[in-house]
Amino acid sequence: MRRLLFLALFPLLLNAAYVEHFKWPKDESFLVFLERNNLPQSIYYDMDKEDQKLAEEIRAGFLCQKLLNDYGEIEQILIPISDELQLHVFQKTQGNYRVEPIPIIYDETRHETLSIEIQSNPSIDIKKATGSYRVASIFSNAFKKSLDFTALQKGDKLVMIYDQKYRFGKPYGMPILQVAMIEIRNKYHYMYLGPDDNYYNEKGAQVDSFLLGSPIPNARISSKFTKRRFHPILKRWRAHLGIDYAARSGTPIRSAGNGRIISAGYSRGYGNVTKIRHSGGYVTLYAHQKSFRRGFKRGKTVKKGQVIGYVGSTGMSTGPHLHFGLYKNGRAINPAGVIKVTTAKLRGKKRREFLQIKKEMDALVAMHLNTITVPEPFEDFDAACYLDAKTLKPLTLAAAKDGNEAL
Repeated sequence: MRRLLFLALFPLLLNAAYVEHFKWPKDESFLVFLERNNLPQSIYYDMDKEDQKLAEEIRAGFLCQKLLNDYGEIEQILIPISDELQLHVFQKTQGNYRVEPIPIIYDETRHETLSIEIQSNPSIDIKKATGSYRVASIFSNAFKKSLDFTALQKGDKLVMIYDQKYRFGKPYGMPILQVAMIEIRNKYHYMYLGPDDNYYNEKGAQVDSFLLGSPIPNARISSKFTKRRFHPILKRWRAHLGIDYAARSGTPIRSAGNGRIISAGYSRGYGNVTKIRHSGGYVTLYAHQKSFRRGFKRGKTVKKGQVIGYVGSTGMSTGPHLHFGLYKNGRAINPAGVIKVTTAKLRGKKRREFLQIKKEMDALVAMHLNTITVPEPFEDFDAACYLDAKTLKPLTLAAAKDGNEAL
């Protein structure tokens, strides 16, 4: 961790260095990027296979940074691959570069409020008010399958409260919705972020879904989905593209939905692993199994809830558990954000926590219900900027010259 902190702050310790911002070019591979910037191809070929896969996740339009020295030579590069993880290219010695994944450092998280009247439809109106398709997306996803927006009328009210992270002074990553309210035919409909990070309506019930809540009923989650996790075996930062369920060896594993097995075999990292293709471009993955259920091999059709194998600790594993992954059109997504138990309701302590959250959020929504409120616009800056060494926030050239700790 101490080494990681040093790497994160190292760019701010170089004299006469500055940061140049650029967007990742469309249809450009990591190898082509290295060649175009006169960097050695060995940077890519010295990466392990998992990190090479992460390099394939770089998307066009991602905002990246180059740290240049006084001679215009590249010292370091930061390339985001998700909301949480970035590839860090750095010069270890003269002409000798390395790359490794490190967590993304944010300037701040702002609590944003949006309160508007519907003029067209929620997606269009939210995008127009905020300039962000991501804010519109989190609203639509929260209410999907639960409301019919065709009944909306012009003048109906919409209120959202969400958290937005900022990186280098600009909004970055998907916002996290705390509460949303939409008026339809003089009735207010709410969606709240619950104490378990799932979304619930005003009655404390979840939205319907076509997948099981968990491949192992009542199992404890030992590791959540994240694009940044310190690997317990490899002792380095890696993405954890799934959810781990701790369970005894031999515990039955159930298919999360109807589908067809597309592979069932052994891999060095995942051990005994099964992949199932579902409708809508979804694929589920079940790793580290002790054994497969007899007859459940490639090509077999399975039903939701059907046992497909048994918990084990094969492959790169510290103990018996199920690693459960979910993919949409080949891209890993968080199972917790999609797989929800149909009509599940909070009970006991979780319900009491939810009711307290609901009370606080309802009060905030009421404050903005009869006013038009939009988030403050962020301040943009040039492609080359200076940074404050303590806060990592961009500075104007004048401000940078005034402080000894600015770059």
